[in-house]
Amino acid sequence: MKEVRSRFAPSPTGFMHVGNLRTALYEYLIARSLGGKFILRIEDTDRERYVEGAEAVIYNTLKTVGMHHDEGPDKDGGVGPYVQSQRLHMYRPYAEQLVREGKAYYCFCTKERLDSLKDNSTDEFSGGYDRQCRDLPQEEVQRLLDAGTPYVIRQKVPTTGSTTFSDAVFGDITVDNCELDDQVLLKSDGFPTYNFANVIDDHTMNITHVVRGCEYLSSTPKYNLLYEAFGWEIPTYVHLPLILGKNPDGSVSKLSKRHGSTSFEGLVNEGYLPEAVINYIALLGWCPKENREKFTLTELEQAFDVDGISKSPAVFDYDKLAWFNAEYIRAMDPAKFTEVAMPYFKAAIPEQEMDWALMAQILQPRVTNLKQIPEMISFFKELPEYDVALYTNKKSKTNTEKCLPTMEKAIAAFEALPEWNAVAIHDLLLNMAAEMGVKNGFVMWPVRIAASGTAVTPGGAVEILAILGREESLKRLNKGLEKIKAALA
Repeated sequence: MKEVRSRFAPSPTGFMHVGNLRTALYEYLIARSLGGKFILRIEDTDRERYVEGAEAVIYNTLKTVGMHHDEGPDKDGGVGPYVQSQRLHMYRPYAEQLVREGKAYYCFCTKERLDSLKDNSTDEFSGGYDRQCRDLPQEEVQRLLDAGTPYVIRQKVPTTGSTTFSDAVFGDITVDNCELDDQVLLKSDGFPTYNFANVIDDHTMNITHVVRGCEYLSSTPKYNLLYEAFGWEIPTYVHLPLILGKNPDGSVSKLSKRHGSTSFEGLVNEGYLPEAVINYIALLGWCPKENREKFTLTELEQAFDVDGISKSPAVFDYDKLAWFNAEYIRAMDPAKFTEVAMPYFKAAIPEQEMDWALMAQILQPRVTNLKQIPEMISFFKELPEYDVALYTNKKSKTNTEKCLPTMEKAIAAFEALPEWNAVAIHDLLLNMAAEMGVKNGFVMWPVRIAASGTAVTPGGAVEILAILGREESLKRLNKGLEKIKAALA
């Protein structure tokens, strides 16, 4: 059985868009699920769009999500180079071969003439190339070559009949050859066109499965005609559905920056875990056979099947991604969560040392996105200004006046507390509520408000006081007491 070989061939033009990442993921999963190899090829010949440092983004993204390639620029498998700009010497011989075999030809038309064809398009002539050079006499071709006339090499596409190709997702698709123009294979500067280079690269790298977006469906007949011209085996095509984004009016359109972060790096910077992003992207156009949604990458390798890919566009739902993210955060080992959350802790409280393990313990069940952390814990750094009205709470059946004796009693008890830790603070407050004959909330509410200055906090009074420490806690409680007294004066 022939070895399955898939390839991810990104252009280093910036960030890793989620569409590109999904393509890479499906290429990777096809290889892994079928016991094959996953190849990384860098297509860097579009120098106008080249972005310095973008190659590092590609490597870092694949490494971060755990998609390790078997061959690539850094792992020679014997069919390199794996960087397109290092393969430029390979393309001309193949183009010249087709010319010799009468399957391609030299085209000497100037840019001005080609532009005029577009400007003068009619119902009978759509403005594509009119094949003027296709049947030039050999003597005229040689004369122009000898004169150094600039040229491109075009493929002789059949003008009658049709071309049919099979796609693993969309099935058989037939296109009339009269709708195809004589595509350029080699440009006047000697560089190959994207379509031509792809076919040569995929064949010489023994690629068996080509995964790309459905926007390339219309180009596929041109790829097939090239494979047929060379007499090469055609790979399995897997065209993926579009990824759409939700618009404010409820409609959908192709996913773009106006919908939110659309790159892997952007999503991670927004506080999403790489594992959650990969899990969610896997389901954008693919439906597993079993009724589940949460998969590790290893589990995806075992469960993935091309038959589960849908033809219908997928809608990128940031709320659903947030749900995945929350699920992954909850399931993290506490020590790992502390490590992952630490940069966000330090962003909010850069110069103070606290019980970060306890901070992580109260945040892990409550956070759905890591970027929420700095705002959630900002009150630990500095007590915000707050309205005394916060001491009134219907559920706890307390108000500013009732809080006065509670706070006085609590402060006196805390000042005499031998040890300052969560257990001791918890027992003190519960014993105090029992002695006063009130519910726990009656005591906990004013203490938490005084300690945090905010109505909604991660964790309750016990955890907040434990993290703040004795000195800062008593300072804040006394300030709260003063605020209550001033309001009642």
